[in-house]
Amino acid sequence: MTNRRELYLQHTLPQVLAANAGRWGNSLTAIREKEYGIWQKYGWGDYYGYVQKTAGGFANLGLKRGAALCMIVENHPEWLFSEIAAHALGATSLNLFTSSIAEELSFSIQRVNAPIVVVQDQEQVDKLLEVKEKLPGVNKVIYIDPTGMKSYTDNPWLVSYASLLEAGEKFNLDNPSYFTTEMNKGKVDDAAVMIQTSGTTGVPKIAMLSHRNLIHMANQWVEATGIKAGENWISMSPPAWIVDQMWGMGVAIVGAMAMNFPETPDTILEDFRDIGPAMIITSSRFWEDMASRIRVRISDAGFIKKKLFYLAERMGKAVVGRKAKKENIPPVLRLIYKIMNVLVYRPLLDRLGCSHFRSAFTGGHPISPDVILFFRAISLNLKQCYGLTEAGGIFQIQPDDEVKLETVGKPLPGTIIKLAEDQEVLVQSLANFAGYYNDFQATQNAFTDGWLKTGDAGYIDSDGHLLIIGRKEDIIRNKSGEAFSPDFIETRLKFSPFIKEAVTFGEGRPYITAMINIDLGNVGNWAEDRMIPYTTYMDLSQQSAVEKLILKEVMQVNEQLPEVMKIKKFILLYKLLDADEEELTRTGKVRRRFVYGLYIKIIEAMYRDEKNIRVQGKVRYRDGRVGEIETTVNIINVT
Repeated sequence: MTNRRELYLQHTLPQVLAANAGRWGNSLTAIREKEYGIWQKYGWGDYYGYVQKTAGGFANLGLKRGAALCMIVENHPEWLFSEIAAHALGATSLNLFTSSIAEELSFSIQRVNAPIVVVQDQEQVDKLLEVKEKLPGVNKVIYIDPTGMKSYTDNPWLVSYASLLEAGEKFNLDNPSYFTTEMNKGKVDDAAVMIQTSGTTGVPKIAMLSHRNLIHMANQWVEATGIKAGENWISMSPPAWIVDQMWGMGVAIVGAMAMNFPETPDTILEDFRDIGPAMIITSSRFWEDMASRIRVRISDAGFIKKKLFYLAERMGKAVVGRKAKKENIPPVLRLIYKIMNVLVYRPLLDRLGCSHFRSAFTGGHPISPDVILFFRAISLNLKQCYGLTEAGGIFQIQPDDEVKLETVGKPLPGTIIKLAEDQEVLVQSLANFAGYYNDFQATQNAFTDGWLKTGDAGYIDSDGHLLIIGRKEDIIRNKSGEAFSPDFIETRLKFSPFIKEAVTFGEGRPYITAMINIDLGNVGNWAEDRMIPYTTYMDLSQQSAVEKLILKEVMQVNEQLPEVMKIKKFILLYKLLDADEEELTRTGKVRRRFVYGLYIKIIEAMYRDEKNIRVQGKVRYRDGRVGEIETTVNIINVT
């Protein structure tokens, strides 16, 4: 297979798909989708056939080489069929988040002049109809899910995906060589996928990844992790995020893995148990939320179960610690660990749907080492990894035999990293992106002497592991000139099951302060158990008992931090930070500068001798309405 993968570097993604279809036909599963509780299978021959029909439909609508296809879709097979079909015709694809509001979608679609937009359902159709006058270049909108679309059938701007397939099949019959001819015109250095960057500091840039970039990244993953044809991957991150693009448009095709699509986000854990995926990469928030749910459930369990779990966790941490230091594990500890594996770890992981993982990875935003230790202690092989869109995805992973909790491991084979004089991490790889769309200067600035600049500061330890300190631009200095990373503090705060989000401040200040979002579900359950009445998030966050609860959590984090990083004051924010209000990116990262400017009065109050501050603010409701709120926020001292 190695020679075959090397050969793939000379081909485009649709050409690799064609090779897979020729080799396996429908004898090997390429895609599974769960509908109404039943898994539907597509072989590689089916996959290729749907791509051909979809491409025929696009060609019938006039999609040409060099154009862009925009997609606002969820994790379903039609995403793969549509995206690869566009690549076969020489077009590029740009996936947008389904959670984006109409204005955001309009802005992004206009930027790439997309003539065709593929959307998931009525919700996304309604968003585009709302801004139709701003999309004169869009000729057709194709909707996948027909539910609720009966009254829209007379709108010539809209086409169902089922109708697209019918038109595509007819087009291919009338033009039998068109698809193959267009597919074979493709070159490995053609732009295949466009991905919007997170935009934490302003307007997102659009990174372009070529077929070569994606296939090279896929080759590295297959080689480093020993992926075998037919192994399962479950797709659960948004198609607009680099991870599922890297996998769906790269690893799954090159490694001939089966892409599995869960029925709904709510059935993911149940679907884990059905499929038994070999590995998973998802956001740190997923693992933080899962750890929080486990801890809350254990705290509510009976005395014996609770004591057994805490004993198992303590034994697991002892084993993990010895393995990390490459120390021998005493026979007694080894025996207890095996017993706990049978009594606690295996049943718990099975309940979570994670018992079949060979490896699980967390990417995106930094994660607390405490979260990694927690899962590794209960026998889940969770590891940090590191990458970025411009590098083609995840390029740093931890080898199984040398996992370090605070590092992001070593580079994949075929990737080289080094540190610049200011400790910025630089990357050299064939997976490095082709450039930013219509932004030559930004592309030039992204490289130095052929090395991609990540924008992250870090250092390499004596074992060759990379440790990320934080975004270079986010590392700040207090009034005494001492440097600290806000991410370092915030990830530890979010290990608490009661803290959803945290933003820390301290640039040029005498001490560190924080704004904290409580976790409504976990704190709400905690309050109900104690008969504490509340109505809304704002009401709950202002309860004195909740303030004391979070104070205790902050004090526990402070015990783990050096003096320069200890939090001296904090407030519980009266509302959740929200991507719709531009406080978070669509991938859940805090837009730190924007948040600082928006809440500057509260931040300034924490650096004065004030006990509270009266605030007025706006809240955007789910239906788009904006409401005014007024409340008093208490400033809590951490002693």
